[in-house]
Amino acid sequence: MTAVLELEAVRAGYGIIDVLHGVDLHVEPGEVVALLGPNGAGKTTTIRVAAGQIRPSAGRLLMQGREVTGVGTDAFARAGVCVVPEGRGIFPNLTVAENLRMMTFSGASYRDVLDRAFEQFPRLEERRRQLAGTLSGGEQQMLATARALVTDPAILMLDELSMGLAPLIVEDLYERIAELAATGLSILIVEQFAQTVLGVADRAAIMLHGTVSRVGPPDEIAEELAEAYLGM
Repeated sequence: MTAVLELEAVRAGYGIIDVLHGVDLHVEPGEVVALLGPNGAGKTTTIRVAAGQIRPSAGRLLMQGREVTGVGTDAFARAGVCVVPEGRGIFPNLTVAENLRMMTFSGASYRDVLDRAFEQFPRLEERRRQLAGTLSGGEQQMLATARALVTDPAILMLDELSMGLAPLIVEDLYERIAELAATGLSILIVEQFAQTVLGVADRAAIMLHGTVSRVGPPDEIAEELAEAYLGM
């Protein structure tokens, strides 16, 4: 089976400073992979490379078996790569509905965008006329995720889904992620705190010092996650 996403021996960074030192990682169709590690390990840089936002200085990046190393972000979007970035990436001075309207670039009608977003996250329908910047942190994360999902992504990448959110909100969001995974959507989740994400992941990868040091079933690497100070 061809992987939806594959990084092979990827090196990348910012300017002359490499952050990633030969990263190998893949996500299979319908698989949820958790990328875990402490701050500064290279997790967000890995997501940015995988989304075409940073060009690798070495190595290869493949989408569904086709090499896409160095192509522009537009090509990644057309290939079905969708990222919910750390900080969520919503427009705070627009309403919930206006934020969703912007996703009609994918070709879907405004009505379809709203219907799909509100089906996934009913609370957003209650807040449709509210400015996104006045939503709670959990509601903002719902909006960011809904914006991503209405594009029918081949792979959804979530960077620090739980950042700044109360535990009950995080649990609710991960229940929704589990439901999405059950539909066969491929998902790559970057997290610093591992406990909740391990409940929905098929595989987990530990990232330390710019390399993937261990990959395996979550239950097999739980002790290693604890040793890496990942909030277990």
